[in-house]
Amino acid sequence: MYCPVCQADDTKVVDSRLASEGAAVRRRRRCPSCDHRFTTFERVDEAPLTVVKSSGSVEPFDRTKVVNGLVAATKGRHISAEQIEQIAEAVEDAVRLKGSETTSAQIGLCVLEQLCDVDEVAYLRFASVYKNFDAAADFHREIELLSKLGGDRG
Repeated sequence: MYCPVCQADDTKVVDSRLASEGAAVRRRRRCPSCDHRFTTFERVDEAPLTVVKSSGSVEPFDRTKVVNGLVAATKGRHISAEQIEQIAEAVEDAVRLKGSETTSAQIGLCVLEQLCDVDEVAYLRFASVYKNFDAAADFHREIELLSKLGGDRG
């Protein structure tokens, strides 16, 4: 690690501690050349996650899009911004576990799995857009599916 003051390349680690709830390591360093002390953080460099869209195009995963979909589905419901962030994080974690490439369909299913446990109305709202409902029968069929899923979890 280069010293930010004199650019010497032989800095020494004085102290190391966990930071960001264990997601990073905080290191205090000292430069033997100029005696300057500074802090660095070491984090895992995650592989980029790409999404294959239904059109076949590929783009980087954007958690903001998941959050925006959740905000729309949960509008007027008693779901906090913190819960929305937790769901989005759980979705991202789940798709990352499957590899560095996922599909928009897999992301949508993962969102539905998360919403099923949180709020049935938000689940139906998201499902109506994700599954492209165009008739009341689509809602009825999804409510039956939701009832079966709820029965399996109880």
